[in-house]
Amino acid sequence: MYILILIILHTALSLVALATGPSVVADLLGSREREGMTKLFLATALLTSATGFLFPFTQLLPPHITALLALLVLAVTIPARYRYGLRGAWRWIYASGAVASLWLLVFVLIAQVFAKIPALRAAAPTQSEPPFAITQVVVLVVFIALGIAAARRFQPAVTPAIAG
Repeated sequence: MYILILIILHTALSLVALATGPSVVADLLGSREREGMTKLFLATALLTSATGFLFPFTQLLPPHITALLALLVLAVTIPARYRYGLRGAWRWIYASGAVASLWLLVFVLIAQVFAKIPALRAAAPTQSEPPFAITQVVVLVVFIALGIAAARRFQPAVTPAIAG
C-alpha cells in the first residue's frame, strides 16, 4: 500500500511540475514572473526528485543520478530567486536553472514514455537505440536554446534579498 501511495504522489507531483514548468519558462522568455506559478513549479520539481528517493532501492541507478542532478540544480536555482533576489549573476543562474529543472523532468518523461508505450518500447527496448537517443538529443538542444534565451531575456525588477 505504501508503494502505491508513493507512486501516486510522486507521479502527481511530477505531472504538476511538468504542467507548470512550460508556463514558467514562457514567463522567463517574456521577462515576467507569476509568483504563484513559479513557487508551484519549483516546489513540485523539488518534491518530485525528493520523493524518488523514498522508493526502496539497493543500488544507485540512472534515475537516482538524474534526481540528484535535479536536486543540485534546484539547490542553486531556488536560492538565486528567493535568497539572493535575482541580483547580478543570480538572475541568469535562476533563469537557466529553472529551464534546466524542467529539462530534467522532460528527460525522465521521455524515458517513461519510451518504457510504457508499446510502439516506442519496440523502437527502443533498451533505450540505447537511435529513436530514443535522437529524441533526447533534439529535446536537449531545444532546452539549451531555451536556457540561453531565458538567461538573456529575463530582466525582472530586482527583489529584496533575504537577510541571512
